[in-house]
Amino acid sequence: MLIYPSINPIAFHLGPLTVYWYGLMYLFAFLTCWGILSYRIRFAKFPAVLTTEQLSDLLFYAALGVVIGGRLGYMLFYAFADLISNPLLLFEVWKGGMSFHGGLIGVILALWFFSRKTQKSLIDITDFVAPVVPIGLAFGRLGNFINGELWGRETDVPWAMVFPSGGLVPRHPSQLYEFFLEGVLLFVILWFFSRKPRPPWAVSGLFLLGYGLFRFLVEFFRQPDVQLGFIAFGWLTQGQLLSLPMIFLGLFLLIYAYRGIRLCSNT
Repeated sequence: MLIYPSINPIAFHLGPLTVYWYGLMYLFAFLTCWGILSYRIRFAKFPAVLTTEQLSDLLFYAALGVVIGGRLGYMLFYAFADLISNPLLLFEVWKGGMSFHGGLIGVILALWFFSRKTQKSLIDITDFVAPVVPIGLAFGRLGNFINGELWGRETDVPWAMVFPSGGLVPRHPSQLYEFFLEGVLLFVILWFFSRKPRPPWAVSGLFLLGYGLFRFLVEFFRQPDVQLGFIAFGWLTQGQLLSLPMIFLGLFLLIYAYRGIRLCSNT
């Protein structure tokens, strides 16, 4: 069993302002994504979708989509009864509670708005942005690990950890599983896949498929949300249920993208 490296969730104070590591993870995520996409704009071997100036505007819209969509998604998907009883809970973001699936919907809507404003193709933008999304996910899971939250199920594997808020039992460090699979590995896959020109929808489809599969897998090791538990069959979690549409849509987009190429080549 490994010792959980308990870290103060407070990074530092600036006068009356308290800065948390979790909030810094969001800042690090957006700065890293901005740097990688800026590099791709300048040094890509094929025409870039956006200019550097447009990229800054895009990330601003995406940040709004992440925060608003993530919070609203959490309340709808994981705390709907609480939201109905007290709608003001939606604005109490300092108490925690963010949903990736809600954040994804928020980002897609933000990118759609940005595409309309700039008269760009939405799918070109999502294919351009998709490869760096796992970077944001990786930082987010590190934030979860530092907070000692979203830990895994009880286990006796050698790398199990005892989390302060998880009782006196060893658990899977599922935040680190997600950091590696949804973050590092998915980024590597998408980065190398997108280094060459791909048909429209292909990169976005691969992201949806990859994240959906990895999240579905990790949910078998992650402790279900206490307010929901298993929602079907004695093993299906809310995270798995929300990931299924991503898997099917990702498969559909990949088939559609490459089937369209074949159809064009046969005409």
